[in-house]
Amino acid sequence: MPGPARSSGDGIGRSSSPAAERVSADLRLGTGADLRRRRRVSAMALGAAGSMGVVAAYQMGLVKHLPEPPIGLFDADKVDASGEAYQYLKTPDAALGLASYAGTLVLAGMGSAHRAQERPWIPLALAAKVALDTASALYLTVEQGSKHRRFCSWCVLAAGLSAAMVPQVVPEARTAWGYIRGRRS
Repeated sequence: MPGPARSSGDGIGRSSSPAAERVSADLRLGTGADLRRRRRVSAMALGAAGSMGVVAAYQMGLVKHLPEPPIGLFDADKVDASGEAYQYLKTPDAALGLASYAGTLVLAGMGSAHRAQERPWIPLALAAKVALDTASALYLTVEQGSKHRRFCSWCVLAAGLSAAMVPQVVPEARTAWGYIRGRRS
């Protein structure tokens, strides 16, 4: 397995540390169940963010129509143009979702392969964030159905990806919690 990437240390820019080199190598080259699950969470967060990016493009007027599957339950144009989609911070809710999934991606990538033992707050924060993302996405999905009797397939995709992240973050969070409990006793 190739070693971590190293720069010469000369020139303008950021310097590196052994800890940063370790994170780089672990995320890109490391093996193990926790890293595989973190990669899955990263992929799902990127997928959900991409979906929210499409909706944000519509909500910002960059595109005039969101394509949907030819199923009567889906009407993203109706759902995503409604006033409640702009209620929080008086900005498109998809832009907020995009920022939220970016935060999930940051937490998934933060720390070495052994972060549950070294910095157990990170897996616990990721688990809490994923739970919050999932609860928010499910609430918004229920809201779409109850208020509009239609759904945004792009939003449903993001909600499904959020829910699929939950079982991916639980094992590492459990390890981190056990480590905190063991360390404090």
